[in-house]
Amino acid sequence: MPTPRVVVVHRHTEYDELIARHGTRGQAEFFLTTRGRDLGAVENRHGRTREALTVVSSGIPGEWARAEVERGDLSRFVFRPEDIIVVVGQDGLVANLAKYVDDQPVIGIDPLSDGTAGVLVPHRPHALRGLLKGVVAGTAQTLERTMVRATSDDGQSLTALNEIYVGQPTHQSSRYTLHVAESVERQSSSGIIIGSGTGATGWCASLQQAQAPELSLPSPADATLAWFVREAWPSASTGTSMTHGIITGSRLRLVIESDTLVAFGDGMEADRLTLAWGQGLTVDVAEGTLKTVC
Repeated sequence: MPTPRVVVVHRHTEYDELIARHGTRGQAEFFLTTRGRDLGAVENRHGRTREALTVVSSGIPGEWARAEVERGDLSRFVFRPEDIIVVVGQDGLVANLAKYVDDQPVIGIDPLSDGTAGVLVPHRPHALRGLLKGVVAGTAQTLERTMVRATSDDGQSLTALNEIYVGQPTHQSSRYTLHVAESVERQSSSGIIIGSGTGATGWCASLQQAQAPELSLPSPADATLAWFVREAWPSASTGTSMTHGIITGSRLRLVIESDTLVAFGDGMEADRLTLAWGQGLTVDVAEGTLKTVC
């Protein structure tokens, strides 16, 4: 095995973004204070995140290659097959990363260590050195997380870890014909969400509780997807009999009947497919998975 390269993925903190927007600490503090907010709490989280990044850096063996990439640069960064990827941030940062990697192991680090570690960032910064040794030795336990893929009939595609949303960019009424297995229905709704077992702990969990508490959601490694139609509207030409279900060994297909619909994954609306009237969109299990270190 070639000497691994450790790629540390992070994002700008709230404090970084405030300073970038307002120019100075004093102006950022004034902005928050006039709105009843405290800059001190933001600075505290910033400091703890920077400290976590320092601890993570010290946990990488000195002879190994290393690189660092901020969330906004992920689409331009070239990952190598031998990389070990360390994500320092919240669950959403792992989801942002997922579409850009192949079979590289991903270690999720919670930088705040406040007892609220997410599903995808379960590890503390000081645990990194041991986790890296386990990955290299082949003894680290990993989980192959199923991902979701959307493909339009003109060859465009996108992949997501948690879920894909299809609907109006304004979240207003979307018109389409829905095909799942042998069932077909023309619908008007505020969109469709198709999620993986990893997404079953987020948006899909909320939809399941509200719409179909009897529906069993998939586990992260299951090659199945859950789908939910939001606010299906009954009319003379649109139905509401197909509002949720599980896709196993098949695909969900839409034929677009609105002027414009979009499909995007994991809340990243800027990275989306734009679909015109008459186009078809297929959503199914992606070929690749995300390998997370447990």
